[in-house]
Amino acid sequence: MKFSEFNLDAQLMEGLSSMGFETPTPIQEQTIPIILEGKDLIACAQTGTGKTAAYLLPILSKLAAHPSPNVDTLIISPTRELALQIDRALEGFAYFTSVSSIAIYGGNDGSSFEREKTALTTGANIIIATPGRLMSHLNMGYVKFDKLKHLILDEADRMLDMGFYDDIMKIIKHLPTKRQTLLFSATMPPRIREMAKKNLVNPVQINIAISKPAEGIMQAAYLVYDNQKNKLIIDLLKGKNLQSVLIFSATKSNVKNLERELHQLRLSVKAIHSDLEQKEREEVLRDFTSRKTQVLVATDILARGIDIEGIDLVINYDVPRDSEDYVHRIGRTARAQSTGVAITFVNEKDQRSFKKIEDFIGKEIFKTPLPAHLGAGPVYRP
Repeated sequence: MKFSEFNLDAQLMEGLSSMGFETPTPIQEQTIPIILEGKDLIACAQTGTGKTAAYLLPILSKLAAHPSPNVDTLIISPTRELALQIDRALEGFAYFTSVSSIAIYGGNDGSSFEREKTALTTGANIIIATPGRLMSHLNMGYVKFDKLKHLILDEADRMLDMGFYDDIMKIIKHLPTKRQTLLFSATMPPRIREMAKKNLVNPVQINIAISKPAEGIMQAAYLVYDNQKNKLIIDLLKGKNLQSVLIFSATKSNVKNLERELHQLRLSVKAIHSDLEQKEREEVLRDFTSRKTQVLVATDILARGIDIEGIDLVINYDVPRDSEDYVHRIGRTARAQSTGVAITFVNEKDQRSFKKIEDFIGKEIFKTPLPAHLGAGPVYRP
């Protein structure tokens, strides 16, 4: 199937053509016709399947064909990084249209808040917002969503994990009851179903490769003691021809320490964590996306929602806390049907958690022997 078969607006198709978009992914192929028909939707799809375009394209097509001076669409996302990613994708798709948008998220200065207020009161067509920041504006009393036609909840499971359920329900009370609601989630726990039941009307449900790693990811694990981890990373990176490496760790202290060690080896490395100001985080991401930085060491804040293609290697410095998080972390590589490598370090206390991941994905992950000079690691006895 080709995008031309959806009968999208001609201006939007011009933007897609300039970006090289020709063939839709499975989630796009199944959801775009439903959204164009105006039906509510629950879509369950793992990261990297193209869900952002799946909901943006039909909404943009409607707006391009029928321009509006009002806020037409509200997209709620869990993190400022994801909100910015959605806004960047939207700008590319909508380049040849007159559709306006703004990303609204915390961590900015007073002038940003004023710009957001202006967009909310004068009617940017599409608002992409994190729940907390949007609540700050709603509490001021000037936000008018009475003409809103579309509500999109992106990474809904992540938002609930972060404690945003009550905020989302409060936001929805400010919206017209007659609207199209689209819910996108990588997993479908009971609270997501509860939210959907309360806020969607006869939704169509679509499931695409729920919580399974992409086929193009080569997965491996090392059984290590904690004091072997940094030495092993150095072995994996030093002298290798890797353009883009993403390392996840559970703690800020590990992230900072690893950044220092790799920097001393003259590797091009930067870290991203909650201690950075928003502008600093954006700069780090820009440098990594543009390949100015080779290695990015990150806390779990980047585990979902950052659309960076062409990552050669993802390393889990620690075993993720649950199986879905593992799938999302390693999903940073092998995006858009490419290939990549994902390596997980498993110490003694994390073996049981790692076995649960293997059971969850229905696959035993190969345990790669440690380099001889690092000594023996722990025996795998989950």
